[in-house]
Amino acid sequence: MAKRIYQTKTIHLVDGTVIELKPLKLKYLHKVMDIFYSHLNKEKTKMTEMESLDVFILCAFESMQQFLPDKIKTIEDLEDHLTMDDLYDVLEYGAGLKLRKDDDGNPVMEKSNKDDSGSGWEDLDLVELESEVFTIGVWKDFEELEANLSMPELLSILSSKRELEYNEKKFLAALQGVDLDKGNKDSAQNKWEEMKARVFSKGQTSDPNDILSLQGVNAQKVGFGIGMGLDYEDARDPKLMKN
Repeated sequence: MAKRIYQTKTIHLVDGTVIELKPLKLKYLHKVMDIFYSHLNKEKTKMTEMESLDVFILCAFESMQQFLPDKIKTIEDLEDHLTMDDLYDVLEYGAGLKLRKDDDGNPVMEKSNKDDSGSGWEDLDLVELESEVFTIGVWKDFEELEANLSMPELLSILSSKRELEYNEKKFLAALQGVDLDKGNKDSAQNKWEEMKARVFSKGQTSDPNDILSLQGVNAQKVGFGIGMGLDYEDARDPKLMKN
């Protein structure tokens, strides 16, 4: 099965209108993020369920300006056309906000809204990411970029751009007799050895050359260390003493 940059979902509104949900273009995502953080995260205060629901409705309304702007012109239009399940889907597939239902059926934010890489909105610097992608030179200004790219598309382009730049650096380094990949492999191997040292020393050291990392079975494998591998005999043992 071919990989996809993002997932989509088709939903049917109350009046039968069919729309395909997909990640918001950055133009709309910015607005949703502003609403979400200004109401929910800025003061880190506890909100009531109804207050949270109001925020989710505002986020969904801004999201629908991409999907159905001619029909969803007011909050009342949104409430007339979308069920609660539709609202969940709009926020999840459009804005990347995953909601769950509480015992009363009200939407509640999941504890962690992360993408596949493990990053959440609070970890992203959109201005920096957009600035890096903008250097490709395809868009005349940032407004055009934000109107045409969604977050998954932005990250995919950014990943390809960085890979191309790295391959170019690797080629130029190879002309000088330097293997950049070897450095990466050595670094990964060093991290692996440091992790093993911490495990075998029970957290006492991360230096694989430290004697503390040579304990138990690890010590036996190398032939010496603390706790195993250093066999000795007590000459004072009567059974070993000779007449």
